[in-house]
Amino acid sequence: MRLGIDSGKNSFHLWGVNAQDERVLKKQVRRHALLREVAKLPPCLIGMEACGGAHHWAREFSQHGHEVRLMPPQFVKGYVKGNKNDYNDAEGICEAVGRPTMRFVSVKTVEQQDVQALHRMRQAAVKGRTALVNQIRG
Repeated sequence: MRLGIDSGKNSFHLWGVNAQDERVLKKQVRRHALLREVAKLPPCLIGMEACGGAHHWAREFSQHGHEVRLMPPQFVKGYVKGNKNDYNDAEGICEAVGRPTMRFVSVKTVEQQDVQALHRMRQAAVKGRTALVNQIRG
């Protein structure tokens, strides 16, 4: 089974297909119930668009025996059919994760995400300093 999950602020949309690419799951799940719903499924391949929260969910799903692959959103966009809505996005993610040539993002540990946040804060501070120096000079 392959599962595509479109993440949102309060709800997630799940789209699952079997080995013959027939839809077997189409469901909206609230944030607090997502882990419980995914834990009920047999081990499968799960695809999500890469973002800060997706790394957390990937670590959680992996503990339940699922294989989780994260993809950059710009690579998933080409697989979304029809108008943009949450179910179409989840279907596109499900389609993209099954492609052999898709590029994936490695799942980051909590420590790696912490270091990345520090680098981004430093980059913002340097940008602010440069802006201030240019404003004073101007």
